[in-house]
Amino acid sequence: MRVIIERDRCVASGQCVMLAPTVFDQDDDGIVVLLEAHPDEGEKAGVEQSIRVCPSLAISSAEEVARG
Repeated sequence: MRVIIERDRCVASGQCVMLAPTVFDQDDDGIVVLLEAHPDEGEKAGVEQSIRVCPSLAISSAEEVARG
C-alpha cells in the first residue's frame, strides 16, 4: 500500500493522526504530514479508516504491484 496525501485539501481535523500516529502527523498549522508512505501491514486498518473519515478527502491510497 502507498499512502497519498493532498496537503492543500487538509482541514486539520487530526482524525488521521489519532487513527494512525506512526503514519500521519500534523505541522504547526495542523495540516497533515505523511511520516510513512509505505506503512507496515499492521498499520493498514488505521490508514484505511483514516481515508474513510477524512472530512476533506485529503488522504487516499494505491495498491502497489510487485514486479518479479
